[in-house]
Amino acid sequence: MEPASPKNGVGKPSQYETAVVGRVMWHLLPFVFICYTVNYIDRVNLSFAALEMNADLHLGPEVFGLVAGAFFLGYTLFEIPSNLILEAVGARRWISRIMISWGLLTSCLSLVHTTYALYALRFLLGVAEAGFFPGIIFYLGYWIPQRYRAKAAALFLTSTALSGVIGGPLAGTIMKMDGFRGLAGWRWLFLLEGIPAVILGVACLFRLEDRISEAKWLAPNDRKWLGKRMDAEHAGVRKLHAMTLGSALTHPRVWQLCAIYFLIITGFYGIAFWLPQLVKGLSGYSTFAVSCLCSLPYLCAAITMVAVGRNSDRTGERRIHVAVCAASGALGLLLAAVAGTGHPVAGFFALCLAAAGTWSIFGPFWSLPTTFLSGTAAAGGIALVNSCGNIGGFVGPYAVGYIRALTGSYTGGLVALAVSTLLGAIVTINLPAEKK
Repeated sequence: MEPASPKNGVGKPSQYETAVVGRVMWHLLPFVFICYTVNYIDRVNLSFAALEMNADLHLGPEVFGLVAGAFFLGYTLFEIPSNLILEAVGARRWISRIMISWGLLTSCLSLVHTTYALYALRFLLGVAEAGFFPGIIFYLGYWIPQRYRAKAAALFLTSTALSGVIGGPLAGTIMKMDGFRGLAGWRWLFLLEGIPAVILGVACLFRLEDRISEAKWLAPNDRKWLGKRMDAEHAGVRKLHAMTLGSALTHPRVWQLCAIYFLIITGFYGIAFWLPQLVKGLSGYSTFAVSCLCSLPYLCAAITMVAVGRNSDRTGERRIHVAVCAASGALGLLLAAVAGTGHPVAGFFALCLAAAGTWSIFGPFWSLPTTFLSGTAAAGGIALVNSCGNIGGFVGPYAVGYIRALTGSYTGGLVALAVSTLLGAIVTINLPAEKK
């Protein structure tokens, strides 16, 4: 017989609760972790391809920034509709569709020969991927109790850091196939890295369940307990905030989260898409060596974001964790700008600090929306936050490329990213305290 859980997640959890939630996390998180690792590799492999592709296709820094950002235009436009469809038809089928379509489009990037084709396919890739990340966050919110979500989100989002750890050396290795079967190395990169997404998309149909009652991997008593626990949490959120989809999309706190995420993502993707070229400029190393060296900032990010997520759950505090991490990321970007090419070692370690601070934001940040949103309001609200935030995915890379084209240096672009991330910290501190 399962014991009652502490009300609203307050107090020490019972051994039974810890065991059941542990089983849920072990079942769900490794799979979605792998899926998002592949997602992030496919999203930013353009940054490694650029080490050779830019010369082949005659792309200047401003044009490359636009190519990188085109993804986020499609992503933003279709984010909310995609997440609402996911809630209507179920996560299993919709996430499967998303993964198969983005995998095929990633492989199609190997066929481009013009800038316009590159723009078009990057835009369509954004349309295909729209809804994946907020869909996973929304999905986990129906399986994992609130008190565990920062840790769960941090573990899930560590995949973005791990993808950088393995994605760099993997990209460098694949690009050594340059000339094989008459294809450039960067074309092999796109062609091969699209395939795992298609395979995982098919696996989603067999690995994910839409409802707790369908989870045959949980004992009947565990399903019953978890279903009651999650229903009680969602009912509590609805009673406290009573939000419809419309009220969620116009709620001031949702728009504050949109602003914070936009400012943070501007810095995040500014780093992600330009990191290989920044490291190339600092070191002058070969494509393979640069790809391997880029794994170190991501490794730092993977370690710190799990530690931050655990501490956020332990203390139950979110806002200060987000703000301190954002300020640390801004400091790293500013130090990298100051170091410039004259101090390559200091500049590289500053980029490690920037990555660690910026990536560590996400665990506690994505625990904030589900403290006052549930059901359709959560689906729409989370998608809106992610949509507005990912406009920063266009702004950040483009700003760095534009400033680089104007000045011939990365310094101004790094300062712009630092200012944006610091503003994100300031807005976060001014969020109202969440009701318990």
